[in-house]
Amino acid sequence: MAKYSDKIDLYDDNGKLLKSNVALDKVSPLTNPAILKLVNLTKRTVAVNLGGIEAALKTGKIGKHQQILGRELDLDIVKNADAVTAKIKEMVQVADGDDTVINTYGGGKLLLVQAPTARLTAASTYDASITAVASATTYAIMEQFNVGMFDANTVKAAVWGTYPQTMDMAGAGVQSILSIPQNNEGLGYALRNIPANHAVMMTHKNAMQGAALSATFEQAGEFEMGAAIGPFERAQMLLYAYQGLNANNLVYDLVKKNGQTGTVGTVVQSLVERAIEDKVIVPGKKGGYFQFYDTKDPMLWNAYAAAGTLAATMVNCGAGRFAQAVSSTLLYFNDLLEHETGLPGCDYGRVMGVAVGFSFFSHSIYGGGGPGIFNGNHVVTRHAAGVGIPCIVAACALDAGTQMFSPESTSKIYQDTFGQIDEFAKPIQAIAKAV
Repeated sequence: MAKYSDKIDLYDDNGKLLKSNVALDKVSPLTNPAILKLVNLTKRTVAVNLGGIEAALKTGKIGKHQQILGRELDLDIVKNADAVTAKIKEMVQVADGDDTVINTYGGGKLLLVQAPTARLTAASTYDASITAVASATTYAIMEQFNVGMFDANTVKAAVWGTYPQTMDMAGAGVQSILSIPQNNEGLGYALRNIPANHAVMMTHKNAMQGAALSATFEQAGEFEMGAAIGPFERAQMLLYAYQGLNANNLVYDLVKKNGQTGTVGTVVQSLVERAIEDKVIVPGKKGGYFQFYDTKDPMLWNAYAAAGTLAATMVNCGAGRFAQAVSSTLLYFNDLLEHETGLPGCDYGRVMGVAVGFSFFSHSIYGGGGPGIFNGNHVVTRHAAGVGIPCIVAACALDAGTQMFSPESTSKIYQDTFGQIDEFAKPIQAIAKAV
């Protein structure tokens, strides 16, 4: 028996119906097989940049900013990628035939290693994946090229980066989607601590797929934080379904209706019309010339507001092909929506709060970095309940190169590795297929 009475239709990023009459709990991060696989692979999978390690050793540029002349090593790692890969697999796997997988990309320049589940089962955190892969890569290179004890630390630095002199593996030749646990600024924030640019590149700059992937990380994180317990579970599920998974084709319809000539304001109008049509809101009292609206389901209204916020972002940032407008769109779409209906904006005002700080930190007089380097763990953008970052991802996917920190410059390796896995590249289809 379904946990909730809500039923949704799932549509893809082209407005095509994928599954109809789906019970809401079927897209839960706790039960949907595709989401569970995505989260599992996020924890287990590590990208190894063999080409980058080879170049670092050849020039002595190891770690983040260091170059040590005289410590160069000229090793043909990429040419010997098959042999190195075999050694890595032999060391990383726990038993023959377990779920260790290594895929090779770019003619041996990149590896994508799925560490075995047994390593994570025997560990307290997801560190076990990247530490095992980093150690195995280091030793595999040393063994393959007979690196002596006095050059071993150079190989280690090329693979591990500046760790342990720094807390994280800065400048490392191995990378995970996840940051190190020490950088998670609260309980359950790991899956939310993923930069927007990573999701942009894993989904090949597709705005709706990027928003869906980001929403999956964000909402799985909300569950991990304890924010989806009791009545709040339905609230988060509705947000995820309507904003992240294009439930009932709401996001697609709003963008299609307003994409050619629309503005943030016309998306507000379209959303209110749709909410009235779907009986999510009804006319309430009148105050002079102003028509208030009422809702008997504030959680569903909140989901509609979240979908509208994403659609407005796509319309506005898509029109200008600039990501920087996302902060003002988050703010003023919801400001207009509140004035139009008398009902609360997305996440009951918290998206507007996020937008004010986000605008300042991303490109105002502070201007520390572009929208693409923000994540759901950041002090500015964490406060919205998983519904802010998907909009930022969509905006960065539609950006034509205006960011100082472009997705290509910060996250290309994620496109070339994780972006080759269906659950990461096309989460909308994968999740619907698993229902």
